Amino acid sequence: MKFSTIIAVAAINSAAAFTAPSAFTRSTALNAGLLDDVESTIARAADYQPGAAKTAFAERFKHLQGVKVKTVGEAFAEFTKILGQPINALYKNMMTDIVGTTHLTVVNARFVRDPIWSLGMISALNLLLKNYPEEGTQEKITSSLFECCGLDEAEVRAEAAELKAWVAGKSKDDITKALRGEGDGPIPAVAKATKDDEYWMYSRFFGIGLVALMDEVGVEMNADDVYPVMTEFVQDSLGKPHFTACSDSDTYFKIKGKLDLMETMMKEIEIREKKRMAQRLEDKAETQIRAAERQAEMADEVEKEAAKMSSQ
Repeated sequence: MKFSTIIAVAAINSAAAFTAPSAFTRSTALNAGLLDDVESTIARAADYQPGAAKTAFAERFKHLQGVKVKTVGEAFAEFTKILGQPINALYKNMMTDIVGTTHLTVVNARFVRDPIWSLGMISALNLLLKNYPEEGTQEKITSSLFECCGLDEAEVRAEAAELKAWVAGKSKDDITKALRGEGDGPIPAVAKATKDDEYWMYSRFFGIGLVALMDEVGVEMNADDVYPVMTEFVQDSLGKPHFTACSDSDTYFKIKGKLDLMETMMKEIEIREKKRMAQRLEDKAETQIRAAERQAEMADEVEKEAAKMSSQ
């Protein structure tokens, strides 16, 4: 007989059962319940077999049973090997985060790449790497990221370009309708697939893709104006929770603000450096002119002195 059953029988046979239970009795009953939970949990764990659960989720993804998945550390090691050169110290933490986040997204069984996600990834990388100090390294970093995460860069770029071409000349209302599944083009197909998939997974680049679409149709690019539009797109049109998408858009604009400030500072530094260089060149030119004038004056003096000596 289990300990919880003994406690129950004792309570029935006692007159104290008609009074409020003492703290000891309540605590003992609670502990007994916890013991039952522990026993049932252990029993479930002992009987667990990967992919054998009788649920819709398990049935859908049971074909992935036993698939080997790289760790984040392995993904970043592969990224570093493919890149073949060190990352600028200012960008190392950022790229570590992007590689890890992207890897964990694409290896998730629920992840399905779509044009909105692709546009978000390309837009984010363009924003984050546009001021990378070493010319030409941005492309290498981007290609290395795609390769280490098992993504086809050409396909992602093609999807992003197609979506950007489609949205040209459209309005916010047009995108809203498309996200409801109305009309033609790449977005209605994404919207229908998203609504029909109860296990659809949101990820950060999808939210940034929506922000990029807003930018294309003239929505003011600040957190306050984007928040209600993001709510309209995700919650009202797609029927999905909007809180994470709104949070990601806020983070996007915070990072964008810092990058814009850094870009402004770099331009100011560049302008000051150009002014200093111009001043140095001007000073050098003036020094050379004065030296030439002195040489000319000295030549005149020598010539006059020679003429004077010859006349004597």
